[in-house]
Amino acid sequence: MLDRIRAALPALPPAEQRVAHILLQDPRGFAQQPVTELADRAGVSKPTVVRFCRSVGYDGLADFKLKLAGSVNEGVPFVHRSVDVDDKADELVVKLIDNAVSALLKYRNAATGLSVERAVSALAQACERGQRIDFYGVGNSGIVALDAQHKFFRLGVSAHAVSDGHVQVMSATMLRPGDCAVIISNSGRSKDLVDVAEIAQRKGATVIVITASGSPLAHLAQQPGHVLLAADHPEDWDRYSPMVSRLLHLMIVDILTTGVALRLGSGTLQPLLQDIKRTLRARRYMPSAS
Repeated sequence: MLDRIRAALPALPPAEQRVAHILLQDPRGFAQQPVTELADRAGVSKPTVVRFCRSVGYDGLADFKLKLAGSVNEGVPFVHRSVDVDDKADELVVKLIDNAVSALLKYRNAATGLSVERAVSALAQACERGQRIDFYGVGNSGIVALDAQHKFFRLGVSAHAVSDGHVQVMSATMLRPGDCAVIISNSGRSKDLVDVAEIAQRKGATVIVITASGSPLAHLAQQPGHVLLAADHPEDWDRYSPMVSRLLHLMIVDILTTGVALRLGSGTLQPLLQDIKRTLRARRYMPSAS
């Protein structure tokens, strides 16, 4: 939100630029101060403060402050980085959704197309050759690994999600050249997953890592022949409940699945998906004609 306002600054009228400057100097103060005090600090009228909020795309001062608070608050440790203990339900809706949308847009702007292309190519080749694709994750990342297994399973691919540390080591030991090990981790610091990545590399498998850049797992994935899909976000993995990271990782899995589906082509895949839909439809109660 603040980046967007900085980008819009040159196009604003001079009076509204003064409002923008006091906002950028003290975002938290701006979110808490009344319009009269904001106008006095900027040396403008109260309507100018409201016009500024509308110029940058918000309904007015109240709407602007609510969404600003969702962007800059420190939050409640171990719950969510942007919420406060006295937030009402409508504030929770705005703050949590704004944080999630912001993280997804940040990834969209920062994602490296070349890395995604390399990951899709490796996965598609493994699918075409009937080789193994294993998804590894622990804790919350284990849930993402299960979602990845489900998505690839629908493509007719033999994919497996592994979340138990001992089974992960055994699974990685059985990998071979041409297989793919997709390792998902919010922090990139899980000892179990670092061990899995090292074993998979020794066995000649392609290691694709979805994690925070600069982490030990990210460092391993930057070695030749492997792929790092950096997923950076504002969530502190050591303090806050990892919801934004999970949504981000699920989105990356969806991108990979879609890329692989396009690479496999519609000749055999489309009939398979249609057949699955027909089979599932038979398992549902259909609405009555009356």
